[in-house]
Amino acid sequence: MNNKENKGSLLSSLTENTRQYGIVGALIVIIIVFQILTGGLLLQPNTVVQLVQQNAYVVILAIGMVMVIVATHIDLSVGSLVGFIGGIVALLMQDMHFNWFLSILIGLLIGIIIGIWQGIWVAFVGIPGFITTLAGMLIFRGLATTMINASIPVNNSSFNAIAANYLPNIFGFWGPFDGLSIVVGLLCIAAFAWITFRKRNQAYKVGLDVEPLSASYTKIVIAAVIILALTYEFASSGNDTQGGIPIMLVIVGVLVLIYNFILTRTVFGRHVYAVGGNRRAAMLSGINTKRVDFSLFVHMGFLSGVAAIAMLSRLSSASASTGTSFEMDAIAACFVGGTAVTGGIGTVPGVVIGAAVIGVINQGLSIMGVDSALIQSIKGLVLLLAVAIDIFSKRKKS
Repeated sequence: MNNKENKGSLLSSLTENTRQYGIVGALIVIIIVFQILTGGLLLQPNTVVQLVQQNAYVVILAIGMVMVIVATHIDLSVGSLVGFIGGIVALLMQDMHFNWFLSILIGLLIGIIIGIWQGIWVAFVGIPGFITTLAGMLIFRGLATTMINASIPVNNSSFNAIAANYLPNIFGFWGPFDGLSIVVGLLCIAAFAWITFRKRNQAYKVGLDVEPLSASYTKIVIAAVIILALTYEFASSGNDTQGGIPIMLVIVGVLVLIYNFILTRTVFGRHVYAVGGNRRAAMLSGINTKRVDFSLFVHMGFLSGVAAIAMLSRLSSASASTGTSFEMDAIAACFVGGTAVTGGIGTVPGVVIGAAVIGVINQGLSIMGVDSALIQSIKGLVLLLAVAIDIFSKRKKS
């Protein structure tokens, strides 16, 4: 065995990633607790699909929010943008009879334009993101309320299918299971194993310390168990005519892959972490911090548009109150997922896990019939605990 590999052990590797594995462990514990409290209803296949469809907006918004928070900003306007953009798209389809696909493109474009607007104030005028987006929250909630006098129903079946339907069952049913779900699940396991060993080999070739082989195998086994469990859930979901992988899951998955690549594999992503770690040092090293700040809010505007379309498709109607407190769910998902309050630290996979924690809490308490006001209080306590753990862990390291 190579000396580099001898430096590590399975135990030390796990210790170095305590925070990361701790979040996953907490999610598993929460799922088990609610599975017991709900009498086994939480992990029913169709309930899991509903969990994905109902909480997709949290992941979509949290993907953008983690970049904003890493760069030491915050965006309080995303919930209002969801209501405002969703209202415009509904009006385009129902009152102006626009094609549903064209309406989606216009909605995304409006999100980008709003992102440009807010990015200019933050990056070039110098108004803090907290103030800029607080103003945006009030402005666009007011515009949504003015624009939507009452609920606007959306009766376009193609548009509503985005949130309600599944991918075509191209492989048919294998007994009671959707064939496509099984194929995709096995491919995901193979892809995860390939990526894990590829990263390990690349680190070895450039002379970096590599994790012990036992740690790599452990991660692959854990990932395989989780993926197989999800594969079973999705393959068993639906009804007699359709089931399997929800379209909304595909949209969220694509966004996660794209933005994880942007943050970890591009110059822009490195600049985001550099700005969040030490803004002054980033400026002295030649990074255009204004351009980074501006781009962050453009991305956030685009993702707000995607979340607006996802919510409009799921609810099949637009109202002035749509999106209320969505910004809180997105921010909570970031902090629960390991994003540092002080900036500079945060990952897209982390916020996906954080969003899953928030979603499971929402779904589990709803199944139990807990009052919505109490659900908000419980999520507040979870957020407070997550931030406290982050602060205590930093104090312990220092």
